[in-house]
Amino acid sequence: MSQGRYNFISLFFYVPLLILLFSCQKQKKTYYESIALNDIKLSSSPKPGSWRYNHNEHFQTLEDFQKLKKIKPEPGKNTIYLQPIGQFDELQKKEIALAQQYLKTYFQLETKVLPVLPNTIFPEKVKRISKEGQEQILAGYVLDSILIKKKPKDALVLMGITEQDLFPKPEWNYVFGLASYEDGVGVTSMYRFARGQLTDSNFNESLLRLIKISSHEIGHMFGISHCLNANCAMNGTNSLPETDYHLARACSLCQRKLNSSIHYDNKKRLLELKNFFEKLHLNTELTLANQDLNLVK
Repeated sequence: MSQGRYNFISLFFYVPLLILLFSCQKQKKTYYESIALNDIKLSSSPKPGSWRYNHNEHFQTLEDFQKLKKIKPEPGKNTIYLQPIGQFDELQKKEIALAQQYLKTYFQLETKVLPVLPNTIFPEKVKRISKEGQEQILAGYVLDSILIKKKPKDALVLMGITEQDLFPKPEWNYVFGLASYEDGVGVTSMYRFARGQLTDSNFNESLLRLIKISSHEIGHMFGISHCLNANCAMNGTNSLPETDYHLARACSLCQRKLNSSIHYDNKKRLLELKNFFEKLHLNTELTLANQDLNLVK
């Protein structure tokens, strides 16, 4: 009888202890495991005309990413620079200033805007008139003949921003942006984000497109391939509707890749992003940031 009572008493205390232990283990999810619950998975059947439909790309795992030779912050070389090129009105200047704030928050790195360069820096040989009637600039020239030569010594990345439309080669109609990942330079055009005319009414739409494309291109410079994991800032895009469909939020896998190269406080970054979206009334991105915050509290 006493042996039976001993077993009963042991079980009485042991079972709640197991439950408590299991409960504590459940709460020890990593930041990335927690926010992964907020990832929006991609359709298994991409739509005709979309980036994934037209490109058969390799899924980049974390292990693939870590094996790459890539740009990383180092002492004396840890600043992102933006180089405006063109003639900007006040709304466009405001958009660039907000993009600077966003990129500083997104990458958790010092981000500075350089003095504006004039459009006269483009020789006639790199200009053309598009089928739609606007002047376009050869994107590769911006990288090779302007940005690489003007990249500051402490620059980790130099991103040009122009109000001119861009084209990458004669047979292409246009391109939103172009980057040389090895050299850490890229250029993004604001032109199509506002359909050629930035106004108060389309400001947020244009800004959201600019921060998506610029963070995407800089993400490539840090070694992150096009994302096939979830709806993400690193998804490839063929059109403005596809850009609009993709989120500014990097998925859990791409955030993990980024943080493995740029070591920052994930919760601090997330809270700062939430505040940015709230201030600008970017409601979809704000909702997702709040959902992420709720998952990691």
